[in-house]
Amino acid sequence: EFFDKAGLELILPFGGLRGRGAMKQDPPVVRDLHLSLEDLFHGCTKKIKISRRVLNEDGQTSTMRDKILSIEVQPGWQQGTRITFEREGDQGPNIIPSDITFVVQEKLHPRFKRVDDNLIYVTTIPLGKALTGCRVDVQTLDGRLLNIPINDIVDPKYCKVVPGEGMPLLQDPRRKGDLLLCFNICFPKNLTPEKKLLLKRALLS
Repeated sequence: EFFDKAGLELILPFGGLRGRGAMKQDPPVVRDLHLSLEDLFHGCTKKIKISRRVLNEDGQTSTMRDKILSIEVQPGWQQGTRITFEREGDQGPNIIPSDITFVVQEKLHPRFKRVDDNLIYVTTIPLGKALTGCRVDVQTLDGRLLNIPINDIVDPKYCKVVPGEGMPLLQDPRRKGDLLLCFNICFPKNLTPEKKLLLKRALLS
């Protein structure tokens, strides 16, 4: 037994003064969790199989065994969100199993690009519609078809904001970010003299 100068008993860490036999934990095992925008919009359950060493009854040897980890994806999770399962790594004598951490990676989407809680949608329209107005159809992540009127003159920097049609907010999934509608303007490759004259009269008068 060990005592301090006042004669009181000292409580030492497991393993004594030199730390022999002290339990230690390996660094976390980090894996990517690839999710689509639809997964992050609606939320979903992902089941992931891992293989790890599990101690046998003798406490010294181990056996490789599979285990299913279940991740409840919440609407509004973002790139870089981390989900940690504590002590689900390999088991062994005198070690604390490492944690397993999954890091969300957003998959590329064919229609949208995500920026924070907003969604960016890029469409191409001809110059005539950019000057005179048009309507743009956008299919949302939940399957609805938006028919968005564009009444402003569209220049290369123009962006139409559609409130509440972005990604769910993590703090309150009933609320959503915005849809940002951006444009590529397609210019005609050639014009007849008659059309040039009409444009001059319309634009330069």
